Parts: sequence; C-alpha cells; structure tokens
Amino acid sequence: MTSIEKEPHPRILSFARRQGRATAGQQKAIDTIWDKYCLNPTKAYDFTQVFERESPLIVEIGFGNGSSLAAMAQENPNLNYLGIEVHRPGVAHLMLLLEEKGISNVKIYHHDAIEVLEQKIPDHFIQGVHLFFPDPWHKRKHHKRRIVRPSFIDLLNKKLAVNGYFHAATDWEHYANEMLKTLAASGKLVNTGNNSGFCERPEYRPLTKFENRGIRLGHGVWDLIFKKI
Repeated sequence: MTSIEKEPHPRILSFARRQGRATAGQQKAIDTIWDKYCLNPTKAYDFTQVFERESPLIVEIGFGNGSSLAAMAQENPNLNYLGIEVHRPGVAHLMLLLEEKGISNVKIYHHDAIEVLEQKIPDHFIQGVHLFFPDPWHKRKHHKRRIVRPSFIDLLNKKLAVNGYFHAATDWEHYANEMLKTLAASGKLVNTGNNSGFCERPEYRPLTKFENRGIRLGHGVWDLIFKKI
C-alpha cells in the first residue's frame, strides 16, 4: 500500500455485540433447535418456501429476548415474522418461547440487520419493519452509530412494499426527535402520526416489562410510524 492509498472506511455499526452466557436451557435450544428457527446468513432463501406459504412479511430489528415478537406472532398467525438479533442468548430465549407456545410463523437471523436487509430480502417485499427500543447511543460522540440515518431510510424505501410501514419506538426523547426529523427530511416515507409527528402505541405492539416499569416511573415512550405510498 502506498502512502496515498487508504483502506476503505468500515461501515459504522449501530449495535454492540453484548457479552452474556446462555443459561443451560438456552444452550440446549442452541444445540438442538437452532436449525428449526434460524436461517443461515450465508444462504439465499425463497421466503415462500421458508414459511411454506405466501403471507405479508414483518421484520423486527433487534428483538432483544424476543418476548414481544413471540406475542405479536401468536396474535397474528396470518403474518410471517422475521426477527433479527445479534445477541445469542436473546435468540435462544425466543426459540424457547416459540417452541413452548407452538408458534410456527417466526424465523430468525442471528446477524447484522443491515446486511440481512441489503443482501437477503427482495426489494419491495416487506410489509412492515419494526424497530422497538434500539440502542440510543446516548453520548453525543456515539450518535453517528444510531441506526436511523439517511442511508437506512433509503434501504427501507427500497425493501418496503407499497403501503408498507416502518414503526419505531423509543424511550429516549432526543432519539425520538432525531428519528422524526431524519425520516421527515428524507421525503421518501409519509408520517402517519398526529400533529406532534408521533402516534399512540398501536395495539399490535405489546408493552414490555421494561416499558411498564418506565411508565410507572413517569418515563415517556415515543412511537413513530411512517408509510411508503
């Protein structure tokens, strides 16, 4: 490499791979039912074959322990759900819930969500993208790592079907306002919220234990839903 050549700048990641040991039950799920629920990020899939049917696809980015995703999938058996999460114990927890409740309309990627969206999902294919309580990267020097930025909105616009939607929820007011500003400035998706730009929590988004605790403490939660028209 010459003195004037530079290595390409790496893509900024919007997540940190959290450390954490799986419980005995979670490790058993990883060892025994991983292939039943988890898709291989190195392979290409026909999602009609993956789910064994044609139904609208909802993608959840960063599902945590998967409790909300499992609840939504159980309440909406007519929809296909694709969960993406980099935290392996969280993936295992979701697999255990799916197995326990007999939920068959969920598949999982244990991988970087941006790469999955870019490389594994057809254009104009997704009915909805959920981003619930993403890492706020609250320090100013880390704001550049927030996932909702112009390049992400361009990707959403490319992957969402007509009338598809993007739904984000956060308990960080600064991040909520930044997401609202960034989404509105893009001009690619239409805000479905009220005069404030935000909307009431839709019934399909379950309240999490963390969220319920925050509500009891008087913390706010902001929901945004933007639609592709």
